[in-house]
Amino acid sequence: MRISREKIVRLSHKVMDVLVASDEVEFIEDRDTIRQQIVTLLTASLREEEKADAEVRKKITSQKKEILEGSEEWDVLYRKYYTEEMRRMGVQTAPEEHRRPQGNY
Repeated sequence: MRISREKIVRLSHKVMDVLVASDEVEFIEDRDTIRQQIVTLLTASLREEEKADAEVRKKITSQKKEILEGSEEWDVLYRKYYTEEMRRMGVQTAPEEHRRPQGNY
């Protein structure tokens, strides 16, 4: 899923707001350093998801039979292969988390 850098930064600020509001969080580093690390982690995670998406699409297009994107068969294969790819990367996903991307965000 493509998310602009600005949206990632905005999201990092929202995460920091939640952490600051929590009585269960104690900060050892300064907040900006933590927020920058959140940006780094989100960016890396999204990059890995993009790699998984590309690999899944490659697997689907390499089938002997042509499978049209958007068809039920394509969606089933996408979910299956995406789950496998994420497991291979060590990420557990809930069923609703591995939907086919619906454009840029």
